Amino acid sequence: MTLSSSKRKTGHKVAPGTPDIQAVDALFSVAGLTRNRRGKPAGITRQLRMERAMPQELRLPAPDPRVAANGVSWLAVPGWQRMPWLWHGFSTRKGGASRAYCADDAPGELNLGFTAADDREAVARNRRLFAEAITGDAAIPLVPLRQVHSNVVVLAGAADALRERPRKGDGVMTAEPGLLLAVQTADCIPVLVADRKRRVVAAFHAGWRGTVKRIVETGIGRMRIEFGSRPEDLVAAIGPGIGACCYAVGEEVLSIFESQFSYARALFREVYDSDPVRTRYPMLFLTQRAPGHSPIGPSLHLDLVEANRRQLLDAGLKPRAISVVGGCTSCQRELFFSHRASRGHAGRMMSVIGIRPR
Repeated sequence: MTLSSSKRKTGHKVAPGTPDIQAVDALFSVAGLTRNRRGKPAGITRQLRMERAMPQELRLPAPDPRVAANGVSWLAVPGWQRMPWLWHGFSTRKGGASRAYCADDAPGELNLGFTAADDREAVARNRRLFAEAITGDAAIPLVPLRQVHSNVVVLAGAADALRERPRKGDGVMTAEPGLLLAVQTADCIPVLVADRKRRVVAAFHAGWRGTVKRIVETGIGRMRIEFGSRPEDLVAAIGPGIGACCYAVGEEVLSIFESQFSYARALFREVYDSDPVRTRYPMLFLTQRAPGHSPIGPSLHLDLVEANRRQLLDAGLKPRAISVVGGCTSCQRELFFSHRASRGHAGRMMSVIGIRPR
């Protein structure tokens, strides 16, 4: 885009309000930049900063867990007990047979993923305990997925419970009673959806890559195609995952979100270190690194919970039909497993939903 040749030849200055300059400003705005104006430092600078916050301002506390008769601790969605046909629950790390991720003197934990560090039989036992805690019957089959951070949604039936190797995808739905659809997480966001009228259920695994690929929005579209589900009949719950308080990301993630969502910047915050020593004595932490390469200053944090809530709204759900359970897996490690906070040495939690047989 260039100024007209006649204006270049005459040497006339172009007023800031002319269509040519407005077009340049609009182009810069798309790129997140701003043109230098008189009275401002030379060069091109970022147009807007993110909203700033401290970690504690963004933290969503977890509700008090329920403790089943077999000792398993799990979270329920408030109000969903009014649907007696529905099974659902979000696991925690408490109550189980795993020893891989806890101290020697601690009780066993509820790792529900077949991780390399854990004993396979212990995990299988944990899965039976969790199914019993949710449904009252340890024999109710779980239908997990081989998760690949995609927007692939599969339709599950009784045969899937017998598979030796789970199907690949990050969303699963069914209208068949007697199954527990399951997604595994250790920081990513689990989303459960139920159709109150048609008695159809679905579960979605939404990390940042799956969120960018619109796994939740795609999944609800599939529910509409496969079962005739109407958005006004759906309820959804967003379970525990890494919160905006802890989820620091690079600017490349911001760029990817900006390429996909008009509201992308509303999902990010500049978060300041809450370390009281660093806050009180900042001079002790000065370095000779170039600006932007020092740990001092804000980090860019992504709110995956809000990102997936927005997708539910875009899919047609009413705000009151969406429940945010709360809990940050990274800063509440006594209750949850966190892949990031544990530097990869972590178990897996499960979020399940199913239809109770009549």
